[in-house]
Amino acid sequence: MGQSVSSASNNAQCPVDHNSLKAASCPVDHNPIKATSNSAAQCPVDHKSLQASQKPAECPIDHGSLNSLNQMPTLSQGRAPNQTLDLPTNRTESSILRDTTTKWEYPSPQQFYNALVRKGWETPEEHVETMVQIHNFLNEQAWQEVLKWEKRASDNTADIQLARFKGRPGEISPKARFWLLAGWLLPSRFNTEPPFDRHDWIVRRPQTGEEVRYVIDYYSAPPEPDGSPVFSLDVRPALDSFASVKERIAFATEEVWADFRENRSAGISKRDQ
Repeated sequence: MGQSVSSASNNAQCPVDHNSLKAASCPVDHNPIKATSNSAAQCPVDHKSLQASQKPAECPIDHGSLNSLNQMPTLSQGRAPNQTLDLPTNRTESSILRDTTTKWEYPSPQQFYNALVRKGWETPEEHVETMVQIHNFLNEQAWQEVLKWEKRASDNTADIQLARFKGRPGEISPKARFWLLAGWLLPSRFNTEPPFDRHDWIVRRPQTGEEVRYVIDYYSAPPEPDGSPVFSLDVRPALDSFASVKERIAFATEEVWADFRENRSAGISKRDQ
């Protein structure tokens, strides 16, 4: 929990849009992607061949431009100028509840491509479908990390909803700043790259009506030996309420004790050998 990583060995309409990792499997058949709990820096749509003409990596979906009627990004399904390939316009339903009856949908490949074009990113059209699958996969993994935090507050997370979300690329969170400082001081131990994107997700707990803000930092990690890209996520409740502060402290304390017990057990085993 906290941070998670994905690689191009595994691959969420984007409700979106450092060192501990978990694995997951990607829906893309050609290359796999993995997910874990700890993060690094570059866009989920940024394979080497899909880089966006020297522009900073970030999610192409403008999460701030939401339709006031349905809280969904307004994205065109029409072909972009000079587009040469037909791209699918079907949208994939996510596993993330938007309200009591509906779930969020991810953008179609055509909408995703239009968002890239609007931002001026040069993207091979034949790779867009794979990029969408990676994008969706990363956000599904982010939601699973959110649910892990929510399970600490209640055993029943089946009705937890993502009420709203906002993309905040370029706004570095305090925790990300801390890790950047750590990387500057100890580059051999910590990541020196900033997150390529940041999202704020507002999660609603229907049983109490409470809303909790989560911060998600998206990082890129070193690629797999075969060149497959790896991404990681740092997901945690924002420190804007007493309950969230308490939960973050409790979780950090549990991690420290777990590491201590593991190291102590390892030391005892070595002495017994």
